[in-house]
Amino acid sequence: MTNFIPIFPLGIVVYPGEEINLHIFEPRYKQLINECFREAKPFGIPTVINHKIEELGTLVMVTELVKTYNSGEMDIRAKGQQVFRILEVVKSIPDKLYSGAIVTYPDNDHAGNKDVMKKLLGSLREMHRLLKISKSFKLADEDLTVYDIAHHAGLSVEEEYELLGLTRELQRQEYLKRHLNKVIPVLNETEALKEKIKLNGHFRNLDSPGINL
Repeated sequence: MTNFIPIFPLGIVVYPGEEINLHIFEPRYKQLINECFREAKPFGIPTVINHKIEELGTLVMVTELVKTYNSGEMDIRAKGQQVFRILEVVKSIPDKLYSGAIVTYPDNDHAGNKDVMKKLLGSLREMHRLLKISKSFKLADEDLTVYDIAHHAGLSVEEEYELLGLTRELQRQEYLKRHLNKVIPVLNETEALKEKIKLNGHFRNLDSPGINL
């Protein structure tokens, strides 16, 4: 399927099912949001990396106009729908301030491995424990997908974008597993180093290293 959508390029990655809050202040995007909300039609958020619009993005729907200011600026809520790939950017649209794109929608396999997902959640919570942060998810563990937890795993925008380009949940699980397997040992070492620094200068009970003298 190929069609035309209005686009709102941003330096973030939005995943299908994700809920986002945006403050809209530019005239072109105020026009875009007003039209999309009034006509109940989606728009696209392609990811911008290093000032360049990348080919992948996510179709989103405005779910709520939270607040409208006297200036016409808006606070909105939107929800990710599906991943798209840009075939062509249309910079000029008659009577519109915003740009658009002709896009196609890659097939996306959402079937993952439940055991792998359970281990991923365990690793993610271990990472959060080491960082001394608390995160909760709206869905039960058995209903979560990689899209639901990826933003909580400490990925860079570039890595989140790479994840967006994976079209099978099994691939996404493997990607996140490798990331967490790389990050957690580093955090453990950092935690051990912090403990060593805390002990420096304090009286300590030390065991003999077992050397015969």
